[in-house]
Amino acid sequence: MVKKALSTVGLVFFVMAFSCAQKPFDVLDWKGEASLNTYLIATMTAQYEARRSMLDAAKGSKDATLLYQAKVRAGIDGVIKGFPPKSALNPKISGTIIQPDYRIEKIIYESFKDHHVTANLYLPIGKGPFPAVLMFCGHEDAGKATPSYQQAAILFAKNGFVVFVIDPISQSERHQFLDEGGKPQTKGGTTEHTLLNQSANLLGSSVAVYELFDNMRGLDYLCTRKEVDTSRIGCIGNSGGGMHVIYFAAMDARVKVLAPCSYLASRARTLAMTGPADGCAQVPGEGEAQLEMSDYLIAAAPKPLLILAGEYDFIDYQGTLESYRDLKQVYLDLGAQDQLKLFSYADGHGLSKPKREAAVTWFRQHFYNDGTPVKEGDMEVLRAEKLFASPNGYLQSIYPNERGLAEYHLSLYHDLDSQRTAFSRQDQMVKRSKIKQLLALPSGKLKVESFVVDSLWQNGLKFYKIMLRSPGEIPLPLLLLKPTGAVKQVLIWAAEAGKESLTRDPASLKQYLDQGFALVLPDLRGMGETKDKDALNDPKYQNKEYRNAMFALHIGKPLAGQRVYDLLCLVQFIKTNPYFANGAGAAEGEAIKDDSFAAKKIMIRSNGLLNVPVMHAAFLEPAIVQLDLYQGIPSYLSRLQNPLQKDGYSELIPGVLAYYDLPDLIRWLSPIPVNFFK
Repeated sequence: MVKKALSTVGLVFFVMAFSCAQKPFDVLDWKGEASLNTYLIATMTAQYEARRSMLDAAKGSKDATLLYQAKVRAGIDGVIKGFPPKSALNPKISGTIIQPDYRIEKIIYESFKDHHVTANLYLPIGKGPFPAVLMFCGHEDAGKATPSYQQAAILFAKNGFVVFVIDPISQSERHQFLDEGGKPQTKGGTTEHTLLNQSANLLGSSVAVYELFDNMRGLDYLCTRKEVDTSRIGCIGNSGGGMHVIYFAAMDARVKVLAPCSYLASRARTLAMTGPADGCAQVPGEGEAQLEMSDYLIAAAPKPLLILAGEYDFIDYQGTLESYRDLKQVYLDLGAQDQLKLFSYADGHGLSKPKREAAVTWFRQHFYNDGTPVKEGDMEVLRAEKLFASPNGYLQSIYPNERGLAEYHLSLYHDLDSQRTAFSRQDQMVKRSKIKQLLALPSGKLKVESFVVDSLWQNGLKFYKIMLRSPGEIPLPLLLLKPTGAVKQVLIWAAEAGKESLTRDPASLKQYLDQGFALVLPDLRGMGETKDKDALNDPKYQNKEYRNAMFALHIGKPLAGQRVYDLLCLVQFIKTNPYFANGAGAAEGEAIKDDSFAAKKIMIRSNGLLNVPVMHAAFLEPAIVQLDLYQGIPSYLSRLQNPLQKDGYSELIPGVLAYYDLPDLIRWLSPIPVNFFK
């Protein structure tokens, strides 16, 4: 019995020792994988708490509420930007379907030059002009042919409304990435949205803005129809379409009545609980601008607004109630509480029959002065093929010069050539100032403390485990190796796979040490110890650190910029706080104060996604004298040329291509050598 107990204890210690030995090079004494996301959530929470304080301060005062609206509109103008130039609509009616109580026209219009949009126009029987409804689709591949959207359009048409149902980018007839056989190259529109959004962000726009623009151009077309009373236009949308009702509300004064379905919630709650959704739902800088979802609707108040929600929706219903409370306060302060209504039903996601009935009743109440409840009977929906505006369901089949967003991005890149050239001629200090702004780097001198955590021997090498701390930032773990003789130079070796991966190649480490290099092996945030869990990043978004990269864009601090900050902290550490420079020891947890590395030159070796931050750090920090870069992208242009590449959000700097591309940055680094390796 005693032997059995002892063997059990021994087994426990063996398991504990084995589990500890699995990560011998970890520096942090907590699960570092949560650190970056926790930091991002904390930053976002502070942004939205400031927003909450401003909204609460306006409560009870019409004048203060109007001032809050003005602040919101200014914030919206700052993030909803990068609209394409308008072209002639050149509308085409490619077919008509006659039904007993209405007819459907198949419409194609030109949103911008050589970029077309497919839609269905439902027209009621009778003498117009009629009030009209724009209907924005969610992320269903069938787009306008989705049965619940057909049913809603038919119900509106039978109740005296013209209805324009618009296909979003990457859905139905509007896929952007087609193979030689005309088939989509990605699985689903949300992946297309997300990949296209990378390029749009680099150019200072977003897929959300392009979809908004398509919808605004759809309204332009609707206003040309003699059947439409242009003074009575509303919009409704479900899911991703509900999101676009919310954006549309703030951007187009022609719309008088609004009904978002299955989307309105709390941006802060949703991001914290489930992370970011696909690219067309993400606008960089919304958090920094302190814009909640409800703020777009607040900007449109006191227009009649019906919020449609499912109590068991995967869209956070508590967040819906929170946003409704915000709106209720604003409508009350504006003396228009009767113009706001929440209709919730005990179902899930989608524009279900009860919600369709509530929506048509709401629109009839405001456009016909008739609040009689509308009831939906049986109705026939059509196959998607019957509703196609193009012969085989692909716009490219009738418009050989159709310009998809990928082609548009390339043309826009070249349109910006002269602007980048002008920026390149600026003084280095001017360029550094602008780059710091784009990267969201703080001004002033960095404050960095370093602490020895532990040391260990492996493969004949002694690794010192060090933690850097900078106020308000994520602790940065690193390993330090010292040569046996005098330190001639310092190498920061930043590996995308993390510092532990470098310890598996002791021969390469010894080569540098034998040449008199001190080696600094860091885990930049989101790498190594602080790498996010794979399971928390949906592979359909084609980015292995999608949630943190998108979160970073939301709060106005791109991940590339945050990693530049880490690199600058490392340089500051090397210049002022080297470890064991003279062979002197330090107790665990003791700050390092030796300054004998202060005059040393710094090289950086990096690979993959870390090359972009390294290039920027070298331009901002004169102590960096050489770069050895492996495997990364040669330019942002290469991402525009190959938009199916993965992991673009990790390197993304919003709006950067209005100022420079990576080859420009490399040129400005001259005369320091920048070596590229495959």
